[in-house]
Amino acid sequence: MVVIMMCLIIILFASGIQGLTSFGFAMIAIPLLTLFLPLKIVTPLLIIYSLLVNVIIIYKIKEYIQIQKMVYLIISGIIGTPLGIYLLLVIEEDILKAGVGIVILLAAGALYYGCKANIKNQKLANIITGLLSGILNGSLAMSGPPVILFLKNEDVEKQIFRANLAFYFAIIDLLTIPILIYGGLITQEVLRYTLFLLPGLIIGAWLGMYFSNKVNNEIFKRFTLYLIAVMGVLSIVSSVIK
Repeated sequence: MVVIMMCLIIILFASGIQGLTSFGFAMIAIPLLTLFLPLKIVTPLLIIYSLLVNVIIIYKIKEYIQIQKMVYLIISGIIGTPLGIYLLLVIEEDILKAGVGIVILLAAGALYYGCKANIKNQKLANIITGLLSGILNGSLAMSGPPVILFLKNEDVEKQIFRANLAFYFAIIDLLTIPILIYGGLITQEVLRYTLFLLPGLIIGAWLGMYFSNKVNNEIFKRFTLYLIAVMGVLSIVSSVIK
């Protein structure tokens, strides 16, 4: 019961951030949930929840989605996801989490100091970003960092940023769930936790979306950058705490 209550609080907070920014759910939840549950339960659980939250966000701000700019990102993300699932099965989860955390911190630091990549080939950039995102999605349910950093580099307006992220994550999650089922990772235990923690997801997502329209664009940009850095730290910390 103590584990359920702690996980419920984590899901409530993480889904609130997701509702507010359209990202951060897995990046917050994974380092904290894996203090109480194994990664092979947490990853499929969060992919199911991510799909639910992003469908709600899409419904609210669907007019801002730029589908034509997301095609190569989505296709390459789909291709990268099975490789990520394979890595989850064969590589120590602590190594995966530590590596992701370091990459996130380096990228967040570069953005903080105003370093922007001058991307000349948008198609190639989308493909590379999608592949990295898919690999992280399958292994850690953490597809966000590459796509978030890519959109941050492009300086996308807040609502477009939120809508494109939600659309991308929903498509990737929807196509990942059958792969997880085939790989035997969606078990009865995963489904039990999915049911027990669902109230936290619903309440948190509603609160996040309620406050999302009350945050101006500049504050939103700063907050997302700080959140990215915190997620990097949490990922590294969770890899060394047993």
